[in-house]
Amino acid sequence: MNASTSPNVAASATATFELDGRYSWTRLAVSVVLATVGSAGMWSVVLVMPAVEQEFAIARADAALPYTATMIGFALGNLLLGRVVDRFGITPCLILAAVMLGAGFAGAAMTHDIVAFSLLQGALIGIGTSASFGPLIADVSHWFRRRRGIAVAAAASGNYLAGAIWPMVLKDIVAEDGWRAAYFVVAATCIVVMIPLALMLRRRIPPDAETDPNTVGRDPRTAGSVSLSPRALQWLLAIAGIGCCVAMSMPQVHIVALCADLGYGVTAGAEMLSIMVAGGVVSRLASGFLADHIGGVRTLILGSILQMLALMLYLPFDGLTSLYVVSLVFGLSQGGIVPSYAIIVREYLPAREAGRRVGTVIMATVIGMALGGWLSGLIYDWTGSYQAAFINGIAFNALNIAVIALVLWRTKEAPPLGAA
Repeated sequence: MNASTSPNVAASATATFELDGRYSWTRLAVSVVLATVGSAGMWSVVLVMPAVEQEFAIARADAALPYTATMIGFALGNLLLGRVVDRFGITPCLILAAVMLGAGFAGAAMTHDIVAFSLLQGALIGIGTSASFGPLIADVSHWFRRRRGIAVAAAASGNYLAGAIWPMVLKDIVAEDGWRAAYFVVAATCIVVMIPLALMLRRRIPPDAETDPNTVGRDPRTAGSVSLSPRALQWLLAIAGIGCCVAMSMPQVHIVALCADLGYGVTAGAEMLSIMVAGGVVSRLASGFLADHIGGVRTLILGSILQMLALMLYLPFDGLTSLYVVSLVFGLSQGGIVPSYAIIVREYLPAREAGRRVGTVIMATVIGMALGGWLSGLIYDWTGSYQAAFINGIAFNALNIAVIALVLWRTKEAPPLGAA
């Protein structure tokens, strides 16, 4: 009886499974809120760094260790939790992340040395934060087909929205009650908000739908195939991710220091960084719309070319007004690059491996950000100027374009709709 009825149950589940429907958009809205709350770990550590440095009486380099640890945890978490999503779904992953964030922020608020603070930032906060990026993006991608590009971009924008919202929420708490109080607020918020919202995402796509081309397959408007093995494509995307993010990190990590060196002050640099982040949100959404029509590979290579051109503008222009304008141009150019990798993974690689594959590529981009931030500082120390550091970023950007051009060259166009 069970053997005879189980195929009918599976068929019924697949039949009622609807992509791009009302539930998909509701799920996306919940995911954006989760991404905004869960990404607090990437921005709070930057905000409290001066207070931690002063209280612990440490050097600036030591005060930067918690951020480095957070990025390492974030990179590893995208890979590890991506596998959890593939096997158990996004809800257990997000609940685990909420607990890790709550424990991490509360524990960090009670530390009294930089080593313990850094360990908690990396092992709990960094890994916990990662659930709100790669794993959540991978989950969202399963619920859309025709609008997968904009859905992935919107989910990825939660990370940038967190950068706009959390510093504004926490700055007054830090000023009035100290950084420890701010961390306790974040800990409580992650637990109270993320767990109930995670439970709203318990529904999973039917197991057989992951291989059904009529449900989670590629959009016929942009579908094609690539004459590369999954492993080769994965490696190429990882190399491209490192290249683009070494370039991307140059302005994002060093714009404040650049402005200080030029005599414009830290405040001007912080404002330029905010402009970049705001431009990045617009760019991510616009790139999502574009990817729905021309595919992830073309969207990525277009974004990479625009990012390289924006980087080149930093070389001749160093006036205050021009730096504001160039920073906006840079933000509008680069925001859609990282989400495009997730779109490419979903276009060319098996749906059942989305969490692992997306997590691996996101980990590579984070490595690129970390490497680029450090390498740019090293080049500055060698040369006494950021000019060579910008040229280094442009060179890595060219590597990214070359790799993605290779993927595009090995892509076979889909036959026109209705063709035999």
